[in-house]
Amino acid sequence: MKYRTIGTAATTRREVSVLALGAMLFGSRTDEKTSFAVLDRYVEAGGTFIDTSDNYAFWEDGGQGGQSEELLGRWRRSRGVGDEIVIATKLGARPLAPGTSYTDNAEGLSAKVIRESAERSRERLGVDRLDLLYAHIEDRGVPLRETVEGFAELVAEGTVGLLGASNHAAWRVERARALAAAEGLPGYEVLQYAHSHLRPRTDIPDDLFPDGSLGHAGADLLGYLREEPGLTLVAYSPLLKGAYTHPDRLPADFDHPGTPARLKVLREVAEETGATVNQVVLAWQLGADLPIVPLVGASSVAQLDESLAAVDLELTPDQRERLDAAH
Repeated sequence: MKYRTIGTAATTRREVSVLALGAMLFGSRTDEKTSFAVLDRYVEAGGTFIDTSDNYAFWEDGGQGGQSEELLGRWRRSRGVGDEIVIATKLGARPLAPGTSYTDNAEGLSAKVIRESAERSRERLGVDRLDLLYAHIEDRGVPLRETVEGFAELVAEGTVGLLGASNHAAWRVERARALAAAEGLPGYEVLQYAHSHLRPRTDIPDDLFPDGSLGHAGADLLGYLREEPGLTLVAYSPLLKGAYTHPDRLPADFDHPGTPARLKVLREVAEETGATVNQVVLAWQLGADLPIVPLVGASSVAQLDESLAAVDLELTPDQRERLDAAH
């Protein structure tokens, strides 16, 4: 395994493995025995960065989520896991009532919600401090200053370490960070967005992102990362939920003329290296000139092992140039 540092402040920055493990479906679709096996294998391989959320996975049973955090809490206790493993969680997108969704009934990002939801997450995970806490989705109904100050209070109290934002417009991230900096408060240092080698259209609105696909790391966000070296991008869905090996799973927003050219060069590099296409995608992210931590999911140890092998896959400058240039 290889490692990198996330965060800049001496009191909150952490060294984490370059490959993060997503626990979204652990405790719901992925049963406890399998979830524990995947987690154990990840730690055995040197993995130290696990990702979850307070709303995972509400859609599986029509509830409000919490299954993933609860399972991670049971796994931590049963294995004697301490603070050597960094667990990141998120708040803001938990449905306020069973049978509803975050698209129309989210808990939001008020100071009250931030405090109460963070406390629930700490209890479910069985930790005194949340290593990394994200604002999961935007809440434009709450003043941004209230959200910034709400997160900062928890950091000051020692119950939260690093702060992050997910699925926000880049200008909202910058505005929040500027507010925090002006007040001498901790701001977002880790950004979590969907990012893969294939590029989606970003002009397709949906219920959650009416202005377009804010959940994807587009050119504006990547440009922001270049200008802010203290930030880290945690890239979720790097393997597009299996679409590289099952093209029928490719989301509709990837159906455009640029996709075949990028798939072609991925397959060429995979053949040249003897790796899988999935491993080439991850190696391309891991070796990027931007600080990117791929966040992989796994419903079996075999799936995880495929992703872990990408850590040691070195692409040549020519291969990387071809992967970058395809369009």
